[in-house]
Amino acid sequence: MGNVSLKKNFLLNALLTISGIIFPIISFPYVSRILGPGGTGKVDFATSIISYFALFSQLGIPTYGIRACSKVRDDKQALSRTVRELMTINVFMSLVAYAVFIPVLLFVPRINGEKPLFLIISMTLILNAVGIDYLYRGLEKYSYITARSILFKVIAFVSLFIFIKEKDDYVIYGAISIFATSASNILNFIHARRYISFRGLGKCDWKKHLKPVAMFFAMSCATTIYLHLDTSMLGFMCGEVDTGYYGASVKVKKILVSLVTSLGAVLLPRAAYYVEQGKMADFRRITEKALKFVFVISTPLMVFFMFYATESIMFLSGDEYLPAIPAMTVIMPTLLFIGITNILGIQILVPLGKERYVLYSEIAGAVVDLILNLILIPPLKATGAAIGTTVAELVVFIVQYYLLHRIKDQNPIVDSFRKIRYWKILASISLAIPCSIWVKFIVFDLNIGGTPGKVALINNLTKLACEGVCFMAVYVSAMLLLKDEMMTEIMTTVRGKLTRKRKSAE
Repeated sequence: MGNVSLKKNFLLNALLTISGIIFPIISFPYVSRILGPGGTGKVDFATSIISYFALFSQLGIPTYGIRACSKVRDDKQALSRTVRELMTINVFMSLVAYAVFIPVLLFVPRINGEKPLFLIISMTLILNAVGIDYLYRGLEKYSYITARSILFKVIAFVSLFIFIKEKDDYVIYGAISIFATSASNILNFIHARRYISFRGLGKCDWKKHLKPVAMFFAMSCATTIYLHLDTSMLGFMCGEVDTGYYGASVKVKKILVSLVTSLGAVLLPRAAYYVEQGKMADFRRITEKALKFVFVISTPLMVFFMFYATESIMFLSGDEYLPAIPAMTVIMPTLLFIGITNILGIQILVPLGKERYVLYSEIAGAVVDLILNLILIPPLKATGAAIGTTVAELVVFIVQYYLLHRIKDQNPIVDSFRKIRYWKILASISLAIPCSIWVKFIVFDLNIGGTPGKVALINNLTKLACEGVCFMAVYVSAMLLLKDEMMTEIMTTVRGKLTRKRKSAE
């Protein structure tokens, strides 16, 4: 359980996250231009509706399972028994979810009109049940998780360009999206026999999990509501076109959130292990470092994509999605808020057994999101939904910070906010903005031939890439000159990995 292993796990999870970034960045510009706002909006709407059924089928087990497995990771029989009990609950609840979903599919006109799409998206219910992803994360098997996920993403990526040719292919897009995210769960189930066995375990005692699972389920309810409520309400109140605009505006945010929260995903089993072993000094050390990482990484990304929202939308989606620009600008601060609450909630409060505090914060966020959506979506549509989401994430952060501050033993964690050198981050960003903003006024007109749409796509990509490289180069250089500890550690780790790879190649 040493630091070297932790760094390796983070790098592997970062590679996994980068693959999740590259896939939509390359594929979505093609898909959005073929399907248009209406097609992508239909898939986003179906995904948001199915997410509620997935919520009930999983009962918060994906998060609870990581903690439960990490605690018994050294006892194969106890680990096997835990996985079997959790999977039994998952499969049973998936069948219950389907029993509720089928009548909804048949009798709700807005859903019945897209029956094939909803049936395909609903496959996530059973695939998630047998996927037992929490086992691999609890055991920190990030080499397997990374290789498996990249393989299926590559297959899905190639399939997009083969099968999606016209606007009516949005059902195929939904199927490929499910394949990319959930089909690997079948492989999980087959591969699990390397670590667990379902033989000779005796009677299944699933009842002991009900109380903690109920708490995690309540947390998942609140989270799912305020994460998907905006898309669902847009779909019912405004239609698939505005849902498509909103989907484009949050596409970049979702990609970046996965990058910022990748460290937290790696640290959750480690944090739970330290708490279980009573190693509170190690627990505080890794959580403080994670908090610094979030501020150093998410703040410049947030500012960059607020300044360059137009270029991002033009590259990812094209002219049809220009109404999505205000929504994307408004929603980018959630990148910082989600990064912080991922550390405070999932990495600190959950391992400490304070899940109810996370629940309180998420209920507050869900209520705020619902109220603001009801008020703002009718007049502002996608931008109104973005405002509701941003304010909701801010409320989640404020509530978690307040409740964490009340835990006497965790004052050092709260004090870690004071240890962050905010002025270094702000100063570096202030230098990066003027040094990169001149790229906005450069007219890219590459003579690459082909259709006008292809030329525009390449030009927008070139411009966004130049702006990004210039911005991040200045930011990283300024942080290193100011001797920021976290940035120095990140760059030292990267250089060390590159040096070792070069030497091994020689």
